[in-house]
Amino acid sequence: MKKLLIQLKYLVVVTLVLSVTSLNAQKAETPDHNYELGAKINEMTITEGGTVVVATNDGLVGIKPGQDGLLFNFTDYGRVKPEELNFIPKAPYVVVGQTSFVGMQTKSAVIDYMSGKVLFSTEKNGWKAIGMSQVLMPANKLIVSGQRKAKEKYAQAVAIYDLNTGEQISFYTFKGSRQAMGTPLVLSDGVVIPTTKGLMKIDMASGNVLWENELKNIGWMVADDTEKDIYAFASTSNKKNTKIYKIGANGASTWADERKVKGSISNFQILPQGLAVVSDVAGGSGTFAAASESKIALLSASNGDDLWEKAPKTKGYVQHFYIMDDGILFGIREGGINKISYDGKTLFKKPLKTGENILTMATTPQGLIYITSEDANIVNLETGDQVWKKPLKFKRADVVTSDYDKKNDRYLITADEKLYSIDANSGTSELLTEADFDGKEDPTSVEVRDGGILLASDQNMMMLDWNGDTSWHEYKRAPGKSAFGAILAGVTAVAAATASASASYQANTRERNRIGQYTARGDRLNNLSSGMSSAAGASVAEMLKRFKATSATQNSQFVLTKLDDGVGLVKLNKDTGDVEKEIVLKDKKPEYQVDEFGGYLYYKVNDKTIYAYNLNN
Repeated sequence: MKKLLIQLKYLVVVTLVLSVTSLNAQKAETPDHNYELGAKINEMTITEGGTVVVATNDGLVGIKPGQDGLLFNFTDYGRVKPEELNFIPKAPYVVVGQTSFVGMQTKSAVIDYMSGKVLFSTEKNGWKAIGMSQVLMPANKLIVSGQRKAKEKYAQAVAIYDLNTGEQISFYTFKGSRQAMGTPLVLSDGVVIPTTKGLMKIDMASGNVLWENELKNIGWMVADDTEKDIYAFASTSNKKNTKIYKIGANGASTWADERKVKGSISNFQILPQGLAVVSDVAGGSGTFAAASESKIALLSASNGDDLWEKAPKTKGYVQHFYIMDDGILFGIREGGINKISYDGKTLFKKPLKTGENILTMATTPQGLIYITSEDANIVNLETGDQVWKKPLKFKRADVVTSDYDKKNDRYLITADEKLYSIDANSGTSELLTEADFDGKEDPTSVEVRDGGILLASDQNMMMLDWNGDTSWHEYKRAPGKSAFGAILAGVTAVAAATASASASYQANTRERNRIGQYTARGDRLNNLSSGMSSAAGASVAEMLKRFKATSATQNSQFVLTKLDDGVGLVKLNKDTGDVEKEIVLKDKKPEYQVDEFGGYLYYKVNDKTIYAYNLNN
């Protein structure tokens, strides 16, 4: 459970910290809002947009922060299981899909959880079953393919819907027994659809077929910026390899033969120098079994040939992959960083050895900073030489956190109950303090404040001065182990949403493979809206305002603890440790979630009722 809480804090949705007491704490047992859901509550999700989506025995309920009454109560499909929900990342939509035993979605709906509107459903839009549906962002469209209802003789079709209005933009009916499969590629002048009989490009405005070819089993596709070159990907029958095809603007194959790579492709990018490909190979057991590792290749765009005589060794899976002016920089999950030029030459004097699990790779004025679960250092991006004479090493830690201290131009890293300071220019490291937290806790966050350095965990908060001396330390005992098992079931949209490879390649691929600059914690929080601003629509705009606004808990943290009148939540000032508010829940095992950005506590009072408390007051 501790690791779960840590993960939720990293995803910036639920923050549980320590507790202190105050004589002037405000009691707030009476909720600001009372929501009667009318059915048993099963799960709660605080979405990226702030709307709370609650799964009940009757369906889905939406709660808008600060508003009385329910935003929506979707009961068309009855009880919805967790695996039937898909929260679209950086978009105001939740997709509900109930699948039959043959793998087709017989019921599917798209709900705008910011407005509460049902924008699409299989029943209202004339579908009997759906084989594929995909939300396209930032285009703000939905593409659907599947089987129509009886009045259309169960024809196979594909349609595109505008998610700003829910209106159908275009529609096409397949002839004969052809069926759509895989992920379509939407272009400026049409859509390329993988089908059981090959690829076909359709002008969705007129319904005319622009071209067809016989490439089958295509799973997904990528087009270059001009849309004249399309790359199509298909897994081999044994699922151990991937075939790559190149198609011209007229639909004809432009490579003499397909290119086969080992494993499944986890990263693909079209570059001026060629096609950068990362594929992951699942190894086996035995002396002659293939190793479990990633393969990196640069293929010729003209014919698919491998441009490198010798591929770089990985000896593990690629965890970080960045395109740079002079080559490709990559980090391995099992440890190690290397860089290779576009002509296949290793740019580092030798592969850089690092600890396992590279948590951070980012640029700094001094070079590349990396932080793993075992060590940290800055290296020269041209040569791979270490900037710090000795890497900062620590025992393999479950939690490693860092922040940048602009005032003193240094990096702060916590691991193994220790806080280290590293001078950004000289690389000189210093042990600032060993945090002696109560309750057998280790620091799980470090944050640079105006008046010093704040270390925190679930039940501890410690403020240090710039020299690492303790200014104050507050600890409040947890109300009991049972309370920590009572965080209301459900995961956040950020945690639950995992984009498929095909979807991620069609949006922001170039930016995804660009290395960023190391920034302070506050700057990182301000960048959460990246990728949303290019999308249109009122609900998207409302989400964007939430991300751009100052987090309600930027200067506060919350903790569940035992108060005089029972178990409750305490709002604490990060700079002073003073209690700003108490909410007594009077429940030995409360089930609740906290919206960090919006500043609301949602508490499950009983099986059918949720109280909401405004934490901003």
